[in-house]
Amino acid sequence: MRPATLVRLALAGNRTDTARVVLTALSALLATLAGLAALTVLAIQKPAGDVWAESEQYRNALLREPGLRGGTAFALLMLTVPVLALAGQCARLGAPARDRRLAALRLAGATPGQVTRLAVLETGLASLLGTLAGLGVYLLGRELLHRPDDQGRLALPTDVLPSTGALVAVVLGLPVVAALATALMLRTVTTSPLGVSRKAARERGPRPWAGVLIGLGLACFAATRPMLRWVDGNEVVRGWLVPLLFLLGGLAAMIGVVLGVGWISYTCGRLLRRHARGPSALLAAGRLMADPWAGSRTFAALLAAMIFGAGAAAQRAYFVAQDALEREQNRLAGVDDGGANPFYLSTMDLVDAAVAVAVLIAAGGLIVALVEGIVARRRAYAALVATGVPRATLSGSVAWQALTPAVPAILLALTVGELLGRGLFPSITTSASSTTVCDATAALCDDPATRDQYTRLVQTAAQERTVAVPLEHLAWLGAGALAAVLVTVGVGLLFLRVSTAVDELRTA
Repeated sequence: MRPATLVRLALAGNRTDTARVVLTALSALLATLAGLAALTVLAIQKPAGDVWAESEQYRNALLREPGLRGGTAFALLMLTVPVLALAGQCARLGAPARDRRLAALRLAGATPGQVTRLAVLETGLASLLGTLAGLGVYLLGRELLHRPDDQGRLALPTDVLPSTGALVAVVLGLPVVAALATALMLRTVTTSPLGVSRKAARERGPRPWAGVLIGLGLACFAATRPMLRWVDGNEVVRGWLVPLLFLLGGLAAMIGVVLGVGWISYTCGRLLRRHARGPSALLAAGRLMADPWAGSRTFAALLAAMIFGAGAAAQRAYFVAQDALEREQNRLAGVDDGGANPFYLSTMDLVDAAVAVAVLIAAGGLIVALVEGIVARRRAYAALVATGVPRATLSGSVAWQALTPAVPAILLALTVGELLGRGLFPSITTSASSTTVCDATAALCDDPATRDQYTRLVQTAAQERTVAVPLEHLAWLGAGALAAVLVTVGVGLLFLRVSTAVDELRTA
């Protein structure tokens, strides 16, 4: 098959195929921006001399201090998690029709390699267009945002640029990864021209084994502080132990929560089937029990954002409690001090903004997943409407199917994220200290002859204070996630009305 023919077939398709290409390109654009932003932070040059010298050309301490740039780059890379989940949802859009088209090409004489190259070319071209557009947006934004203030300091690192190799790796690496993932997902179609797959009937629903992974993640975070005290003084071990525990614990908890949605969906389906009386709830119960893992695929990005946001809320609660304790100790010592440095609290504002962006991206993935499910089952929905089932009943079933597992899954993600944060910072402990305070004017306190008669020794006892649970912050996170699900359901219902037209019964 000639390359021109491959390109023409890859770009052929209906409106659903066009939407899939556009959304795939958009996902690649967002992932490119996040990756290039992280590389830009890491490309900041350290001033000559002291290794810990700050880069004074930036207004933000996250960019000035060398020790904070790694964490900033990591937070930017974390934004690619919901973006990649969105890309995975976009790849499933119109998947049944695409599978039938590729299987028809096999029946017409195309080889498995040609079909694979066709599918890979479609995804690769769309991703390449997205990464090139992302590179253009990055370079344009770099010029537009380069606005030094009166002191010559910058708000963003627009004075540095990642290396050419790093730029090429991001722009070309993401399309390669997307193409390989597409080839992996379509392996059953390329080996089976008829597109038939056999699957053993599920005798029982998912088991709650995901709780083991959640427990492992919580144990890793809870063991971090004791392990640091145990290896105190061994910087080599501390250097790899802490990142290992964070990575292992975070991944285990996140995977456990996502997989746990399968058990939650199946259990909710059983409860609905047992106790519900309306047809909408009974239809939703059947769908939840027939495909309980749909919730894991649909809510993966949103739940990951909730875990990260709840952990950040726990971190903020720790900083607030630490600030309050330091202010209290300063008052007892008679020192007029503003308390702890507000830098950490302002940093958490940036983290919360990143979580909000992640929730918005995850909401886009939810919309794509719900619309894809409705479009894939449009013939079944149209047949139900043709036999007399009201559209309101189908709309209710879609809402039940989305909201029933979403509410407990969001609560689970918030709880796990909060427990992960509390595993690191369960309480604040201060040691006993003593401070000399001079109760006189500055002149009397500076004079050695009169200083002693106005000076007193203030002793502060050791204190331990438990960090409060940030219920208000967690409630706002949960409300935002639930609002994203509700918006998704509303958009899905708009597509449901179009997909239940009687003409859909003739759809091939």
